[in-house]
Amino acid sequence: MGLLARIRKQWFIIGIVVVIVSAKLQPSFGIRGGPLKPEVTIAYGAVSLIFFNSGLSLKTEELTRALLHFRLHLLVQSFTLVFFPLAMWLLLKLLTLTAINQWLLRGLQTVSCMPPPVSSAVILTKAVGGNEAAAIFNSAFGSFLGIVVTPVLLLLFLGSSSSVPFSSIFSQLFMTVVVPLILGQICRGFLRECLERRKPPFGTISSAVLLMIIYTTFCDTFSNPNIELDPTSLLLVVFIIFSIQVSFMLLIFIFCTRPRTGFTPADTVAIVFCSTHKSLTLGIPMLKIVFAGYEHLSLISVPLLIYHPAQILLGSVLVPTIRSWMTSRQKPSLLLK
Repeated sequence: MGLLARIRKQWFIIGIVVVIVSAKLQPSFGIRGGPLKPEVTIAYGAVSLIFFNSGLSLKTEELTRALLHFRLHLLVQSFTLVFFPLAMWLLLKLLTLTAINQWLLRGLQTVSCMPPPVSSAVILTKAVGGNEAAAIFNSAFGSFLGIVVTPVLLLLFLGSSSSVPFSSIFSQLFMTVVVPLILGQICRGFLRECLERRKPPFGTISSAVLLMIIYTTFCDTFSNPNIELDPTSLLLVVFIIFSIQVSFMLLIFIFCTRPRTGFTPADTVAIVFCSTHKSLTLGIPMLKIVFAGYEHLSLISVPLLIYHPAQILLGSVLVPTIRSWMTSRQKPSLLLK
């Protein structure tokens, strides 16, 4: 693979690095009240565009077919929105005794409170050959559920220095997340044939807008001279994130492959990815709302910015291994038929 092809394939991760460096060099452009006016253009315009785009791209028919797999849905949502935050809370009780930056540790807790993403878990499930419909439903349903559950978890585990009350948080999330998603689904009903024929780059559009959100977040960080990021703490957080992902994927895999659970290998693949992946697309905008005006917002956001590319990287590496496992498990059942 040539250099240009590699850049195209990894453009989003490269983009994260570019916008963070740009924010460091010229933070005044994207700060609150600056020329970009992120308190309006980002908080409302960019976030709404991301979720309208998601609503336009989601296939309602595929989500409907997976609706009745209740046990699978219950396991995924309870693992990612109940077990994950509680397990992280217990882990952080130990990590607070270390020298790791406390705001990065709080950022790890915010990661645990996030719902599954709409994209990466589905893409990896499809690449392996797992239950794609279940992955699509749980990713989309988890995002809707996260609109209510995630702010509650954030306020429960972390509190907020923001003057925005919960009712305002919910109403802003509703207007910038739920309404655009519904409008996107309505528009899809009228434009479905055109969308399926032309296949617009929905993922690229959302990722590009998300880079703008990341840029303004780090502009606020670098414009504050009192915030410093310890390299040692950052490296330790990267190690912790990879360790958590591997441990939780192994844990849910062992549980799902027990004989009494009744999950097929294809179901297991969807559960493993959906349960352990966390949404950056929903996470960053939600943090900006819940912790509006908070001077340590960017440090809290760092673990989520690391977790997203880490889950894609780890999942991509594991695709051949999981595919081989699933193929070997499906052969005996085919022979029995």
